[in-house]
Amino acid sequence: MDAALRPPRTPESRFHRLRGLELHCLVWPGHAAPLVLLHGFLDCAATFQFVVDALRADRAVVAPDWRGFGLSGWAPDGYWFPDYYGDLDAWLDVLSPTAPVDLVGHSMGGNVALTYAGLRPDRVRRLMTLESFGLPPTTPAQAPSRFREWLDQLRGDDPVSVFPSLEVLARVVRRRDPWLTPARARFVAAAWAEQLPDGRARLRHDPAHKRVNPVLYRREEAEACWREIRAPVLAMIGAESDFLARRQGPDGVEAMRQHIPQLSERVIAGSGHMLHHDQPEQVAALIEEFFA
Repeated sequence: MDAALRPPRTPESRFHRLRGLELHCLVWPGHAAPLVLLHGFLDCAATFQFVVDALRADRAVVAPDWRGFGLSGWAPDGYWFPDYYGDLDAWLDVLSPTAPVDLVGHSMGGNVALTYAGLRPDRVRRLMTLESFGLPPTTPAQAPSRFREWLDQLRGDDPVSVFPSLEVLARVVRRRDPWLTPARARFVAAAWAEQLPDGRARLRHDPAHKRVNPVLYRREEAEACWREIRAPVLAMIGAESDFLARRQGPDGVEAMRQHIPQLSERVIAGSGHMLHHDQPEQVAALIEEFFA
């Protein structure tokens, strides 16, 4: 049956205590080994619903909420990037303890998946990234100001984002992402925020995520991890995203192939950074083609 003619697939909400936190995931039951979807910064697992509904085959799909996002627990001591590798490792122990998995990661989730695929090459069969090519290099000279900014932020309260209503938040979401339909913008707003008794909408993520990371990103270390990847990798980029302007630099696909020779690239028309929100049908079609 055509995916557009089927009713939406309803996920199951599950919690697991992993690495000291109650972490949440959504499971869309189906056949075959699960496809694991990893969301990006300030997003959550629930907004992969558009892609899941567009899949033609009823394959099992699992999407975790990273710590401090969605319905997962908040880390009392803040957030450190290596913890995402540890959480993904723990999730795969639960989801697929004996067989390698197929991973799809958007933005931050894709960056986690890229490095993890080099750290645990035997656990990843194939990898698709959506707008995820690492971060620009940093220099040691940036360290003093970065540490000072972080120390200053620790002295204050982390700002909580509250909107007058879910409808207002949906309009803000659509203003930032003009390729998003009004209905999908309302869905994203409801996934990102909880409605307070007075009707206001408070974003679900831990405000501590907005603190600057005092640890500088070391591009050379990331590249060393990428060179350990054995899985085929497909990088997807939005045609209207600023990632396209970076293709000729260190984030370009040719430069990335120095570290990941098995890398291929597809550009998605009519989309910005949020590919899975803007063009879920195209993303779903490429998922089924690449992971077949």
